[in-house]
Amino acid sequence: MSKVAERIIGIDVARSLAMFGMLIINYSVITGAEGKGPSWLIKLTSLIEGRASALFVLLAGIGIALMTKRARESSKKEQLQKARISIWKRALLLFVLGMGLYVIGWTGDILHYYGFYLFFLTFFIGFKKRINIIIASVLIIVAQAIQLTYDMFTGWQPDALFMEYVDFWSISGFTRNLFINGYHPIFPWFAFILIGFVIGCYSLKDWRFQRNLLAIGFASLVIAESASVILIKQLTPVLTSEVAQFLFKTGPILPSLLYMLSAIGSSIIILVIILMVTEKARNFLLWKVIIASGQMTLTHYIGHIVIGLSILDILGRIENQQLPFIYIFSVGFYFGSVIFSVLWKLKFDRGPIEWLVRKLS
Repeated sequence: MSKVAERIIGIDVARSLAMFGMLIINYSVITGAEGKGPSWLIKLTSLIEGRASALFVLLAGIGIALMTKRARESSKKEQLQKARISIWKRALLLFVLGMGLYVIGWTGDILHYYGFYLFFLTFFIGFKKRINIIIASVLIIVAQAIQLTYDMFTGWQPDALFMEYVDFWSISGFTRNLFINGYHPIFPWFAFILIGFVIGCYSLKDWRFQRNLLAIGFASLVIAESASVILIKQLTPVLTSEVAQFLFKTGPILPSLLYMLSAIGSSIIILVIILMVTEKARNFLLWKVIIASGQMTLTHYIGHIVIGLSILDILGRIENQQLPFIYIFSVGFYFGSVIFSVLWKLKFDRGPIEWLVRKLS
């Protein structure tokens, strides 16, 4: 049996598509293209914003569940601890890589958060699924309470809100950014990886589970979006439109309870649909091509910053851009990444950064 056949190929396909979504959002933010373009493209971008990265983190949780399955099912605590140590090493490497990107100017990095997600997740891998769901729910509720009682602008440059964090390199600033009001804070973003871990503990190929999970995803999305519309409409006369939008919209900044429910729902829907489609047409050539890039997303994430931004700079397109150009550039970079992945996998099993992480952990 081939290595592709042994894997749940839908996971790799979903990971690749999540990376594509992150390309669009990151490049649009970096180049100042947000809100600049046709209305339909602005709407599409707003739908992707915060959803691609949420799916990416949720998939990380599924990956850890699959990785630790044998250790979790074993009665030997030594195996579980061995798995934890391996994850801790990976978490440290991701943290270092992320901080490296931050140092060179990529302040929107998710890898250093990702490292902490993995580290904290190791303390929950032995818990029952129901307990982890409860913990994720409490985390989201606590995060919402923090957002309503804490000044979420603390640390951000007043003239560049959610663009420049002035005291990131201080202990208090870093901790605040990591846990409370950074781009992907532990409260509530850790819930994504925890829920992904719970999902990964089930049989992802079971069509009954897929059907039930899809229903949960749709319910979560519909409830969140409906509540958002109703609350904004009803409370705008009391709070003003700006405040109501800020508190009850389903965008990623701030990651409110409604955003979390909506993003969890949309991530689950995308995941299940991809799982269903890829299993029905398992031998479709396109999957094999996309899978290669899905197995090298860490390499491509770093590449889209180091290489992608360099290309934009050379082209003189690093600022004041329009969304149509960003979509064209993102599609081009994504296809280039896919081609690179396919060619690389002809000779090597893992991507260059994936190989390094595997070797060191």
